[in-house]
Amino acid sequence: MKIDDIEERELLPGTRVRFIHTDRMTVAHWHFDPGIDLPEHSHPHDQITNILEGEFELTVDGVPEVLSAGHYRMIPPDAVHSGRSITACKIIDVFCPAREDYRS
Repeated sequence: MKIDDIEERELLPGTRVRFIHTDRMTVAHWHFDPGIDLPEHSHPHDQITNILEGEFELTVDGVPEVLSAGHYRMIPPDAVHSGRSITACKIIDVFCPAREDYRS
């Protein structure tokens, strides 16, 4: 299977994402245009954010950090977080349990 065969969606203007779901986890392949703000939010899922390309400022529980290619961060369940793409970015997020709100 190829990731490019999965339907691409735009959840926020300036973003594109493809989702892979199992019964217990969700993997999101994101593309962010430069200068896109990801609003502050939280969810009950464990999340691991992996930066494949570009620079992304991730703020978790009020602490900002600039991540670039090769960096990852774990976001605990219910942690308030937000982000901003400094450059164009490719990011993979892994969620456990599965993000039912991203199925459809």
